[in-house]
Amino acid sequence: MGETIFAEMSALAVRTGSVNLGQGFPDTDGPPALLDAASAALHGGANQYAPGIGVPVLRQAIARHQHRNYGIELDPDRQVVVTTGCTEAIAGALLGLVDPGDEVVVLEPYYDSYTAMIDFAGGVRRPVTLRAPDFRLDPAELEAAVGPRTKLILLNTPHNPTGRVLDADELAAVARVAQQHDVLVVTDEVYEHLTFDDHRHVPISTLPGMAERTLTLSSAGKSFSVTGWKVGWATGPAELVGAVTAAKQWLTFTSGAPLQPAVAAALDEQHEFPVRLAADLRDRRDQLVGGLREAGLTSYTPEGTYFATTDVSALGWRSGGDFCRALPERAGVVAIPSEVFYDDPDGPGAGRHLVRWAFCKRPEVIDEAVRRLAAADLTA
Repeated sequence: MGETIFAEMSALAVRTGSVNLGQGFPDTDGPPALLDAASAALHGGANQYAPGIGVPVLRQAIARHQHRNYGIELDPDRQVVVTTGCTEAIAGALLGLVDPGDEVVVLEPYYDSYTAMIDFAGGVRRPVTLRAPDFRLDPAELEAAVGPRTKLILLNTPHNPTGRVLDADELAAVARVAQQHDVLVVTDEVYEHLTFDDHRHVPISTLPGMAERTLTLSSAGKSFSVTGWKVGWATGPAELVGAVTAAKQWLTFTSGAPLQPAVAAALDEQHEFPVRLAADLRDRRDQLVGGLREAGLTSYTPEGTYFATTDVSALGWRSGGDFCRALPERAGVVAIPSEVFYDDPDGPGAGRHLVRWAFCKRPEVIDEAVRRLAAADLTA
């Protein structure tokens, strides 16, 4: 396994003193009450191994969160497992559910850990491409990707890196295909609360016939601006959660003992923080997308997440990778080439010339990045 693009570009940002709009993490902390709760847990003795499935207070809070927001009923002792971030939930799901030779349908561009863990599990990746400018899911292409060896559809909505929030028609298409072919759905919903304008996230498990075949993954990191805490979870049918737990015991087994009760308190008591965060991110999205367009970049407006996408082909670049590797020296800004998130970036409507930018930064940081881009020659 090679170095991730995030490690490469973050190191380039440090070496060149660039504004880093590459890796998706905020540069401000979450709510003070959340931080205080973690401190209290640290000083209150919650410093030894937590149960492998997570501390009861957090599992119960996750179950309440799913019921309060989506009407989903869960048994916190059988249908919830706490993981080391959603990344471990993804790993546990794929290692626990996919056998060698099983096919996994995945939306591309995709988060890079998906492909790594499909490979580790011995699975075969079947990508379905979301194409610019609207990045919609084509039901016919989804249907064509599913075959007799398909084990599961790996869904991500709100979608990283495109910022799409799958709508009712797209979710219904996924549900129809999953039920007709009797396949599972694993859905990564870490940006569930970070949607903009009139777009709203709907968990696919709430659709008729989907609760019994859907494993839902999420985390506290994005919703509460504590990405470094790495507290995530998987919820759904007991047998699917059990598969994640069986794999997880050989990964971290457990983690974050004093952070788990703090996240529980946030889920129960800090309902308004993600709402305010989403409104703030919407403003920063508009700030960045407007600045990118003024700098001459073709930009697409995301419906959710931390990220905006641009197309650099009109500037004459051979690829987004070439553009991003030249950008720190040209403009003192770092972004991520989307081509690494595709099986075939040169396929029809794929992402050879697409670039991902993170707007989960302070307004003054975005201002500085936009100022640098406007002053630079961005042509090849």
